[in-house]
Amino acid sequence: MSGFRTLFYKEIIRFWKVLMQTVLAPVLNALLYLLIFAHILAEHIQVYPGVGYTAFLMPGLVMMSILQNAFANSSSSLIQSKQSGNIVFVLLPPLSHFEFFAAYLLAAIVRGLVVGLGVLVVGMLFTDLRFAQPLWIVAFAVAASAAFGAVGIVAGIWADKYDHLAGVQNFIIMPLTFLSGVFYSIHSLPSFWQAVSHYNPVFYMIDGFRYGFFGQADVDPWLSIAVVLPVALVLAGLSLRLIGSGYKLRH
Repeated sequence: MSGFRTLFYKEIIRFWKVLMQTVLAPVLNALLYLLIFAHILAEHIQVYPGVGYTAFLMPGLVMMSILQNAFANSSSSLIQSKQSGNIVFVLLPPLSHFEFFAAYLLAAIVRGLVVGLGVLVVGMLFTDLRFAQPLWIVAFAVAASAAFGAVGIVAGIWADKYDHLAGVQNFIIMPLTFLSGVFYSIHSLPSFWQAVSHYNPVFYMIDGFRYGFFGQADVDPWLSIAVVLPVALVLAGLSLRLIGSGYKLRH
């Protein structure tokens, strides 16, 4: 497994070298969302009994940051390697397909969790948060970052240029995250959009994650984890399949 360890270390160093861009900037971005929405809506909305809107908002922002950064890490690494041509130095060594996959996926999980933790720490300066079910928090954070890390691998392999990645992020990742209950409870939506939200896997990631903080959620956390885990496994299987086939990696 020395090849896996080397590639994993390389992926960690890749984003850690530009900490200002890969970690601090997303934390600042989430903080701006918190300050703006909390300032406007804190006095007008209470979603759960005894939970202020600022506290309600925090888990959603943390999970949104985890998802976006897990996706960004694996997708940007692969497209950069393909564009610069140095992907050949990853493909030539006797790495198994699983080692290749695991190194990129775990690095994406690490970045997602590091950014999420940063957002959480900064957010706690502005509101008091409970930690009602810590194991649920960890479970949903890891499963969701793994799912979007796998999406990033698929997108990074498929994309031929940065515009393709931007399209995935703008037309798939952002709508899924913004329409998943980051800023609101789906019970505040009309019945049609509530039904639509139940087909969005990101909703279950955020709702289950939020349950870990407050012990309250829009749906049962066991239902949420029953949706999130299969989605993560399917996406992981797809990304592993693409790596094994050499699709757009070996020309």
